Amino acid sequence: MKVGLYFGTFNPIHVGHMIIANHLAEYSDLDQVWMMVTPHNPLKKKATLLDDYQRLELVHLATQDFPKIKPSDFEFKLPQPNYTTNTLAHLHDKFPQHTFSLIMGEDNLRSLHKWKNYEFLMENHQIYVYPRISSEIEKTTHHNHPNVTMIDAPIVEISSTFIRENINAGKNVQPMLSEKVWHYIDDNNLYRK
Repeated sequence: MKVGLYFGTFNPIHVGHMIIANHLAEYSDLDQVWMMVTPHNPLKKKATLLDDYQRLELVHLATQDFPKIKPSDFEFKLPQPNYTTNTLAHLHDKFPQHTFSLIMGEDNLRSLHKWKNYEFLMENHQIYVYPRISSEIEKTTHHNHPNVTMIDAPIVEISSTFIRENINAGKNVQPMLSEKVWHYIDDNNLYRK
């Protein structure tokens, strides 16, 4: 099975994340997309970062109706701090029958050279890159790499930071979240100081 790994804190997961994940699940050669919830880094404690398991629950709620999109807490079980290259090594050990690819925004592709063992990642894994709007994005040599596939996915500029800030400000952000995610956040009074 060919699995696309979509990493993020998902704090919270929003419709933009789901549009990208569903686009790749439906319009690429991936069999599944795994939403890899990145655990909280204890060295960078942020008051706005929900507990790992609350964020995982939000991803479960968002993906329930999408059989090709799976939530994953795989990184919760790994030593911290964690790097994508280490996670992939552990995934290959646990699921040798699967082929793993990376899903990232064009902005992340631009900074990929800063990642640990990025050359190994590029040589050994297909990377699906979705477009982002940013004045800083310029084409890099990575764009032409044979393992990099630029995806013609919809451009959705919604940020979790914007959602958190506006929930705290008392604004209605419900259209940016799935109904189940919105109800969980609202019922549990999350992101309100």
